[in-house]
Amino acid sequence: MGKLMGIDFGDVRTGVATSDPTGLIASGAGCIQSTNLRRTAEIAAEMAKEKGVTAIVVGHPINMNGTLGPRSERVRAFAAILSELTELPVILHDERLSTAQAHQMLNLTSTHGKKRKAVIDEMSACLILQNYMDQQRNMK
Repeated sequence: MGKLMGIDFGDVRTGVATSDPTGLIASGAGCIQSTNLRRTAEIAAEMAKEKGVTAIVVGHPINMNGTLGPRSERVRAFAAILSELTELPVILHDERLSTAQAHQMLNLTSTHGKKRKAVIDEMSACLILQNYMDQQRNMK
């Protein structure tokens, strides 16, 4: 599978995670602070190059009823720019409930306030990437 990057795209903060080279374990790799779609994609592309990833998994916000909304459109635009900038495979992966899972995990660790805000997007990126890798392993 190779080393992968996971992204939880946001309008202000975009969480980033990477996997180990075997594609088994996702871990946080930081957060991109930008409100500009192209600039966020440029920073993510730079990170992908620095980290030597073979593919990028972007969380795709699909509504609970399976429909695509305005958030999906924005994420797809981000993924298209990222794909142009990196020439790496950019995979959209259903991210339903990943942010809710991240909030639950932070509740269990009693992480609140500014600490929570600082890690929630990175943790969501980890969950998106881990879910994708687990799904790929289960399909084999």
